Amino acid sequence: MDSDTAYTIQLPIYEGPLDLLLELIEQAELDITKVALAQVTDQYLAYLKKIPEHQLDDLVSFLLLAARLLQIKSEALLPRAPTREPGEEDIGDALARQLIAYKKYKQVAVHLANRSDTGLRTYLRLSATPALEAKLDMSGVNLADLRLAFMDALATAPTIPEPGKVVVAQRVRVRDRIQIIVTALRKAGRTTFQKIFKQSQSKLEVIVSFLALLELIKQKLVKVEQHTLFGEIELSPGDAWQGDQEMDFELEFEE
Repeated sequence: MDSDTAYTIQLPIYEGPLDLLLELIEQAELDITKVALAQVTDQYLAYLKKIPEHQLDDLVSFLLLAARLLQIKSEALLPRAPTREPGEEDIGDALARQLIAYKKYKQVAVHLANRSDTGLRTYLRLSATPALEAKLDMSGVNLADLRLAFMDALATAPTIPEPGKVVVAQRVRVRDRIQIIVTALRKAGRTTFQKIFKQSQSKLEVIVSFLALLELIKQKLVKVEQHTLFGEIELSPGDAWQGDQEMDFELEFEE
């Protein structure tokens, strides 16, 4: 064979730089540590020199990892560890943790591939669930059974109120509650918030009474005062109050 004959060396192709680095550490039977990374740096660089650049799908990633390995190895050769800024992470420890995580993911991927190769798969149901014909089996049921079932159904049915006992929804108007407040002020000259609402018989009346009071305050017909913290709220005639005037004005709130 003459000297001009070209030899092609088939080197293994790795899925990425971490895959290559993990393979080198496992071949050297080392634990994944910062020291181990420094020890396999030369083998990593030797691989990059042997393989043609066009065979690497992501050459930049391989070169970036090579730079990190060179930094880790150079720091390992120093007589003392380099000083780092507060919060700055050690590059060797960070790469070791990243490689450990990569190893775990790779092991899971290999396990799933083995399950797939051995036929341990799961399949989704693509067809709809078959509709089963509903059948009512009345065999063995006699007239007495049907009557008893009917009586049980009647016993559990809700009771319909008698026409004379139907409850009619309460109707409360803002104008009516205004008149109650005005009448109280005309009689006594002053009243309290508590007295007005004590006359209410339901939550609806409380709400409408409050709207009526707000309307009177807005019209300056009533003013409110509270002399102490959490004290009684007193109502008295406002600046626009006229004792004999008719309370007939546009309301902001719907009745």
